[in-house]
Amino acid sequence: MAAPISAPELRDDDVAAIDRLRDVYGLIRKELGKVIVGQQDVIERLSLCMFARGHALLMGVPGLAKTLLVNKLAETMSLQFSRIQFTPDLMPMDITGTDILQDGVGGKREFEFVKGPVFANIVLADEINRAPPKTQAAMLEAMQEHKVTAVGKTFRLEEPFFVLATQNPVEQEGTYPLPEAQLDRFMFLIEMDYPSEAEEILIARTTTGAELPALSHVLQAAQIIEHQHLVRRMPVPDHIYEFAARLVRKTRPKGGSAPDWMKSLVAWGAGPRAVQYLVLGAKARAALHGSYLVRLEDVLEVAVPVLTHRVITTFAAQAEGLDARQIIKRLISETLEQK
Repeated sequence: MAAPISAPELRDDDVAAIDRLRDVYGLIRKELGKVIVGQQDVIERLSLCMFARGHALLMGVPGLAKTLLVNKLAETMSLQFSRIQFTPDLMPMDITGTDILQDGVGGKREFEFVKGPVFANIVLADEINRAPPKTQAAMLEAMQEHKVTAVGKTFRLEEPFFVLATQNPVEQEGTYPLPEAQLDRFMFLIEMDYPSEAEEILIARTTTGAELPALSHVLQAAQIIEHQHLVRRMPVPDHIYEFAARLVRKTRPKGGSAPDWMKSLVAWGAGPRAVQYLVLGAKARAALHGSYLVRLEDVLEVAVPVLTHRVITTFAAQAEGLDARQIIKRLISETLEQK
């Protein structure tokens, strides 16, 4: 017997809106395919984060077209793009902006606030772990609050606002790794891998010839905001909420739900924000794929990127060659068996 749906049924105009979003998402992938070779999973997860009104942390070695991907994603959506290169000497005002003394009317000199690069719709925070904690905190405040506090004044950031932060997994010397509490603010951890041989050959052909093509504008800012509201209205069956909560609770080694084999491998598990992002990510995936109801497969598709950076492994896990991704996959498998 099917579980009851805890959210209200979709309206007729919502059904039509989901159909439009599915078609638009197809156009976005098609346009990005003109300049981005492969990386379809990365494109989908970036889209899920944006339509769910979350932010993403991207891990990958240099040269995988992270900047190009985010720039072209902004181009397809007619959004303002900004890139911030994080360095050890970067100050909070370099991100948020500051007051500059300007000549005013009648020769009177006045302070005028000059906005920093965070005032954009899509912000690429490149190598965020290279900046000192004070600068990271300024960036994370903007992510969380969608506003900036500078020189004693508060400024709202224009919606939609999406941050993609990158970390280089190779060079860690002289960096300031994000604390676990700050990592938790990112909806997804998206890991980029090397392309296949065929993709790498195609990359060489595409990028060493003529200039890259201009992409069509598929969406406007106001339409993106409408789609973000639509994602929030997606109906979710009760058993999906229960599965998401049960899976997250299993990651906590001191909780009664954690399996015995995991307790020595995990130092700290995921918090309640993980349940929220599991549901929101599943809602976004269902909408982008044209489904009128969140299904279990939607939760399973977003579980790894939601949980990987929220599960902190122990030295015992590292000694056994186990990482958070492997532990999460085993937990997912066991939770499915116990349904």
